[in-house]
Amino acid sequence: MTLRVFVPTDATACALGADEVAAGIIAEAKSRAIEIELVRNGSRGMFWLEPLVEVAGEKGRVAYGPVTVADIPGLFDAGCFDGLSASKHELALGLTEEIPYLKNQQRVNFARAGIIDPLSLDDYKAHGGYEGLTKALALEPQGIVDTLKESGLRGRGGAAFPAGIKWQTVLDTPNEQKYIVCNADEGDSGTFADRLLMEADPCQLIEGMTIAGLGVGATQGYIYLRSEYPKAHEVLKAALANTYEAGYLGSDIAGSGKRFDLEVRLGAGAYICGEETSLLDSLEGKRGLVRAKPPLPAIVGLFGKPTVINNVLTLASVSAIFEKGADFYKALGTGRSLGTLPMQLAGNIKRGGIVELAFGSTLRELMEDFGGGTASGRPMKAVQVGGPLGAYLPESQWDIALDYEAFTAAKAMLGHGGVVVFDDSVDMLEQARFAMEFCVVESCGKCTPCRIGSTRGVEIIDKIRADNLSDKQGNIGTDAHSDAECGKQRDDNLILLEDLCETMEFGSLCAMGGLTPFPVRSAVKYFPEDFY
Repeated sequence: MTLRVFVPTDATACALGADEVAAGIIAEAKSRAIEIELVRNGSRGMFWLEPLVEVAGEKGRVAYGPVTVADIPGLFDAGCFDGLSASKHELALGLTEEIPYLKNQQRVNFARAGIIDPLSLDDYKAHGGYEGLTKALALEPQGIVDTLKESGLRGRGGAAFPAGIKWQTVLDTPNEQKYIVCNADEGDSGTFADRLLMEADPCQLIEGMTIAGLGVGATQGYIYLRSEYPKAHEVLKAALANTYEAGYLGSDIAGSGKRFDLEVRLGAGAYICGEETSLLDSLEGKRGLVRAKPPLPAIVGLFGKPTVINNVLTLASVSAIFEKGADFYKALGTGRSLGTLPMQLAGNIKRGGIVELAFGSTLRELMEDFGGGTASGRPMKAVQVGGPLGAYLPESQWDIALDYEAFTAAKAMLGHGGVVVFDDSVDMLEQARFAMEFCVVESCGKCTPCRIGSTRGVEIIDKIRADNLSDKQGNIGTDAHSDAECGKQRDDNLILLEDLCETMEFGSLCAMGGLTPFPVRSAVKYFPEDFY
């Protein structure tokens, strides 16, 4: 019997040498006259173990990692490719499903990630794929929307708006043409869940978008993909071709007589196009500028038509909700934060990767139990959750529950679930400056508080840093300020910085300028020692 060996093909694994490892395994097996079937699966999301090689055994897949080309002969010598369930090789990790990092998760979005061949529809259907679409096809549009509302699914982005209400609005807006748009312009620092899902299980997104089209009466969908994701683009295009060929897209979805078409459009490399109205402008071929609301995109969206805009994780959740039922989904989570959220551990972290958990766990559990502390071995000092516009949280805030309301109460946000960890060597004044500078670079420029406010913010923080440097140098030089003068200027600039943050928060047209004060204020509040 031919032995099945799995080597990931996602961008992270390939960047760490997975292609070379796959080629090396094939060559070594051939030289030893061992028959193997090499499957290029998606990543399990345990990036510190990539390239992760899995071998199908008697009791399940056995994992080895991280594997280099130089390790391959030794793995064969140790019997790792003989189909047994255990090996004493130093890279042996035991059964993949028993690795604590993976076993202790509640995977819904990523239930198939790393298990299936991303481009095999047979694999996808063998693991529950298209069961949700089959059930949705038996419902009227209102029944589809009602199921989504019953599940409690909220948008997996910054606003966390109930997806069912958005869909209901589009359904209730009469128009011959409606659209489904997937926001796959994943630009937040420390986030990669969208990319991983599109590379590991693209049909889950395609199925979710198809159900959305059936629910609101849309016949055309677009995946707006960031241009920096060439691997995801390649996988999505191949998956769409396979799906059309199998009859799950096009004029007669699964023989139902209903139509839905879907295509991928590449973004133009602008962070602001992650904002839904700016994304629509870009999708229409214009420069990405934020639109004033109202009208809402659900009423006047793409090309002036009613449009559902959700991100990858939101739309991917739809297929699972219809496959397993709204009751299954809403049984996960806590309060109004239902279901799961794939958190992404990045930055100075020992075990970086995807951790999908039901809402309600704590930030500390995520960073310590899953992340294992810092990669540097130094104490953790700060963590930024929710991307470059998220607040910096000190150790006193790490027991906060991972749910939308708890983070809002703490003047923070979960956003897309990105978690970037910093050890005690970080300078939080520099991080505050980075937040303002990021806004300078990425602002669309349409509104004054964001465009000019961020520029002034960089200047004010530079003045605070200059006063700090003057203090530390002992005011050496004839033109140096006295300690009292430096201190007063610094205090005055901190007051000015707070006033500026208030103007940006309440005066900006969109969240780009409105949320930039979050990291700045939190850095000043929780890490004042870095500002004096």
